[in-house]
Amino acid sequence: MVTERKFREREVQIARYRLLEREVTDPLAATLLHIIILELEAELQADRETSVGGIDQRSL
Repeated sequence: MVTERKFREREVQIARYRLLEREVTDPLAATLLHIIILELEAELQADRETSVGGIDQRSL
């Protein structure tokens, strides 16, 4: 189970990668950073869905 603190840490990490993506001048590096961002966002979303699903199951 992922805690709210872990969610926040992941959001901060994603924000840092977004900043790097905007600042980088190499197109390959920008593309790789974009892929990393997409993967991190997908993991964050999956963790949130799992967390919400766990809460819903316990309340039933």
